[in-house]
Formats: sequence, C-alpha cells, structure tokens
Amino acid sequence: MWRPAERVRWKAEPGRWPSREEAAASRLFGPVAIGPAALEQRTWVPAMVPWRATGDGYVTPEVLDWYARFARGRPGAIVVEATGIRDIPSGPLLRIGDDRFIPGLRELVAAVREASGGHTRLFIQCLDFLAIRRRPDRARYLREFLRVTDAHRRSLDMAGAPDAEIRERLVALDDDALAGILDGRELEALRMGYRERVTDTWLPHIADLPEKLPGLFAGAAVRAREAGFDGVELHYAHAYTMASFLSRLNTREDGYGGALENRLRLPLEVFAQVRSAVGADWPVGCRYLSDDIVEGGNRVDDTAEIGVAFAAAGMDFLSLSRGGRFEDAAVPAVGAAAYPYTGPSGYECMPQYISDQQGPFGRNVAPAAAIRAAVRDAGHATPVVVTGGIHGFGQAEGLLEAGQADVIGFARQALADPDWFLKVRLGRGDEVTVCEYTNYCEALDQKHVPVTCKLWDRKEMDEPGILKTTDGKRRLTAPVWRPGLDVDAALAEGPD
Repeated sequence: MWRPAERVRWKAEPGRWPSREEAAASRLFGPVAIGPAALEQRTWVPAMVPWRATGDGYVTPEVLDWYARFARGRPGAIVVEATGIRDIPSGPLLRIGDDRFIPGLRELVAAVREASGGHTRLFIQCLDFLAIRRRPDRARYLREFLRVTDAHRRSLDMAGAPDAEIRERLVALDDDALAGILDGRELEALRMGYRERVTDTWLPHIADLPEKLPGLFAGAAVRAREAGFDGVELHYAHAYTMASFLSRLNTREDGYGGALENRLRLPLEVFAQVRSAVGADWPVGCRYLSDDIVEGGNRVDDTAEIGVAFAAAGMDFLSLSRGGRFEDAAVPAVGAAAYPYTGPSGYECMPQYISDQQGPFGRNVAPAAAIRAAVRDAGHATPVVVTGGIHGFGQAEGLLEAGQADVIGFARQALADPDWFLKVRLGRGDEVTVCEYTNYCEALDQKHVPVTCKLWDRKEMDEPGILKTTDGKRRLTAPVWRPGLDVDAALAEGPD
C-alpha cells in the first residue's frame, strides 16, 4: 500500500471517556431518524467485506458469527458487506442476485436481531462491479490473450503475417520496444491485468448497463426487504460500477457521461426504480465518495452537487467515504489482480498510523462537512454518515455538536472492539481496545482471506465453540466481553 513520503508515526488518542451519565445525555447515543426508520443512537458500523461467504455467495456460520459479534455491542446500525446484485461468480462475497439467497440472508437478519436484543438496525449494501482479471505472465499474454490487429502488423512491418508469427515477434521485443507497439489499454492489460470500464461502450454488455442496472438493483432491494433488513445502502463508491458512472472520468457519449447531469442520470434512475420497488416506508440511501482523489476525478465541488441531487431525489441517508480507486493502484504481482486500495486514493480511504502531517484521523471530515452544508443550504435534512479514523467519544461527539455529521461510522475501531458502543455507554470506555490503525485487517482483505484484527485474533484460542480460520491459527471474531452486570437495567437507568 502507498504511504506518504513524510512517514510521520501517529498514535490513536481517544481522549477522555465519558461517564455513563454523560454518555446517556450525549448526541452520539441519542436517536436519529433515517427516513421512515429510527436508530436508537447515532453510531454506525459501515460495510466491511470479511470474506466469509461461500464461493457461490451464500451465508455461512462464519458470516452469522461475524455480524452477531458486532451486534452484541449494540451500535445504532450495521451495514452488511458489499453484496453482489448479479447472479455471477464473485468469490467468497455475499450475493443477492437471486431468490435462492433469501433464506440465508433471513438467517443473518435473525442473528443480528437476537444478538443485539433488537436494538440494532441492519442495512445491506448492494454492489455492482465490472470484470477484472489477474495480471498475466508477459509471454502468455502476448501468445494467448492479446488480440492481434492490423495496427500491430503495421508497426512491425509484417503485413499479412499470421497471428502466430506476430505474437512470437512481440515476445522477442524488449519492454521499451513493446511499449511503442501496444496501445494504452493493451499495455495496461499486460502490466496490471485486464479491467473493464463503464466507458467501454463498444462492448454490448457495457453499453446496456443503463438499461440493465436499475432492475438489478431494484430486484436486490426487494429481496433485502423480504429477508427482513431495515433498509438498503446502494454502493456508489470506490472502484465499482456506479462510482465510475458518477466520476468526472466517465466520458460516455450516450447521455450517461460527460456533464454532471449526465453522470448523475443512472444513479438517480437506479434509486428511482429501487424506491418504486420497495416503497416509501423503507429506507434507501447510498454510500458515495466525498473525493475521488485520483487525477481527473471528482472533487468536493462535484460531490457536494451530487449530495444535493441525491437528497433532492429523496434518499434517506448519505454515507461518505473517499478514494479507493483503480486508477492509481499499485502494479500487482504476476498472477494477482489490481487492488484499488494500494495507491494514494486507497490510502485516503484507509489511512494508517504512518502518515503525513495531517495524520490518519478524520481525513474525511472536512469534505463530508462541506457536502452536508451544501445539502442543508439546499433545504434538505438528509442525514450524513461520516467515517474515517474516528475512535474516541470526544471526536465523535464534537463532529455532531459542530454540525459536521449526523451519524458517526466506526469501521476499523468497531473491528478492533465490537463492544466499543456498550463500553462507552456504560461509562467503561477505559476498557475499550483502541484500534492501532496498522491496517493489518486491510492487508488480509487485499489477499481475499478472512479479515480479523491483530489485537484479538490469537487471544483465548482455547475458548470453547469459537470459529477459526481453516489453518486454525486465528480466531474469526473477538473474544466476548462480559461486563458483569445486567446491561439492559444499567442502560435503562438513564442520566442522573
């Protein structure tokens, strides 16, 4: 993963923890409306992909255990990982592209309800993505995958030569000479692996995305409602299809690219069809980027306009992330796929403790606050969820007090300690395991293996009944916290 040149080492400093009475009187632990639904508190666990589904997208015992563990901490809401809306292979990622997935998702909802005592709302994030291939071996790419064209023949002065001779000539060239013959996309496929873009409209399945995607998202949302979820989060962020339609880098010429009004067209059509399918009495919001970070992408001026358009359309919440794009990803090893969190934009999405003078905490606050201000200035009260390195009560409460956010997302901190929410509410914040922001979890995610936290994944390994990785070396969820009191009774006492 890319790191800033300054390499300043930071330590997470959560600050003073509140007493139980202070927590009970806080904004953070007060209610908030998310469209037609209500959260008991303004705390939110954003979607994180844990790589625990089956290879064909079904819920597993490991998936149930993962979400139940977060639910035992009783956050206001949990968003289930990015879940594929198409019925296509996607590895150990949950899917919702067919009715056969509903029973497992219904089990997931029930597990969270039981573990949280009914206190935590559960949303599901619905995702579409385009094809990406692993970086090929150089010779194999040139001999098997490259489509030989007349342009290659002209460059090599080999008019009329059979494909096999062209390929062998290309294999024999050094890298500099090869770079003068292959075009930009061919070189990218060689050096990074093949990747589809929303602008590849010469491909029929890319050209008809605006026709297909609204129905696919709507079908997924209907299944989510049938499974019992409290709402849906449309995934319009990072390196995936809908974020690519929103980005300034989208130059489609069919009315769905170029000017912002055109780039907004498909995201708004998707939302409209989802809303029509599930009704107005069920929350629908989205996750999108406050800043693309990459050259030529959206900046805050663009994303503020996007937020206003989404709020005006009637979205029930806006959850903001940043970066995480393919355009600046690191070159993968041969046999590996490009990973969109390895470049500068990926760092902005998941900054770690080695950082620059700004530090890794709250880097998304200022752009998110600007978007929220634009939404408010336009007359909309749409709740804005802000995430990014927030780990202390004072940090979170300060953002709410300053009007910079309406809901606070805790991703890596919730992974480090799923009981953060209960511990702080009970006045026992000094028992919190504070995230160190080493991005151990992100490194596991990059490998598409089960994500855990180094602060607990090798502790209490003899605990009966725990689930472990297939090699038996890591536990899959944090040890259970036992507060030694009746939590419901303690919370019911309220402030003095």
